[in-house]
Amino acid sequence: MFTGIVEELGTVTAVAADAGGARIEIAAARVLADAELGASIAVNGCCLTVVELRADRWAADAVTETLDRTSLGRLAAGDAVNLERPVRLADRLGGHLVQGHVDAVGTLRERVPVADGSTRMTFAAPAAVLRYVVEKGSITVDGVSLTVAGIADDAFEIAVIPHTLAVTTLGVRRPGDPVNLEVDVLAKYVERLLVGPSSTKE
Repeated sequence: MFTGIVEELGTVTAVAADAGGARIEIAAARVLADAELGASIAVNGCCLTVVELRADRWAADAVTETLDRTSLGRLAAGDAVNLERPVRLADRLGGHLVQGHVDAVGTLRERVPVADGSTRMTFAAPAAVLRYVVEKGSITVDGVSLTVAGIADDAFEIAVIPHTLAVTTLGVRRPGDPVNLEVDVLAKYVERLLVGPSSTKE
C-alpha cells in the first residue's frame, strides 16, 4: 500500500526484454535506504518487486500482464520515473490510499500554465476509469496522488502546483504522453456493495 507521495525521481539505466516481459534497472538513492530483495517499490504508480539490489540501483521484473496494463513497456534508459516505498503503519497518510495496481493507461491531452503558478493538466481516460472519478476526489497519475479539479465526458483535469511539477515526472510530461492511472479503490468497493456480485460465472 502506498500514499501517492513520490519520494524521489529515479533514472532508468537499462531495460532488457525477456520472453515478453522485461527487467527494468533503476538508479535511485532514497528508496534504497532500507530496501531488500523481495521488497515493493512503486514505479510510476506500479508496484514492482525488487529482484536485484546494489548500492545505487535496483532491478524489477515486469511480466507481460504488467506491460500490457501500464506504460512501463515504453520506458527506456535515461527516462525519469516516480519512486515510492510502501507506507508504514506509523507514517502520515499525506496523499490517499494507493495500491500500486494500475487501472488503465491515460494520455496527457493538454497542459496550460495558470497565472497563480500552477499548471492545469487535462488527461484523457477510458470510460471504465472515469466512472470512478469525482470532482475533488483523489486519483493517482503516474503514482502521484492528485485532486480532481474538473471532469469531462472523456477526460479529467488536475491543477498541479509548482512543487509537484518540480519533484515528479509530471513536470516533463507533454501532450500525447501516456500516464498510469489508478482510481480510489474505495469507489470500487462502494460500487460492489451497491450492485452486488456479478451474475457472470466462470
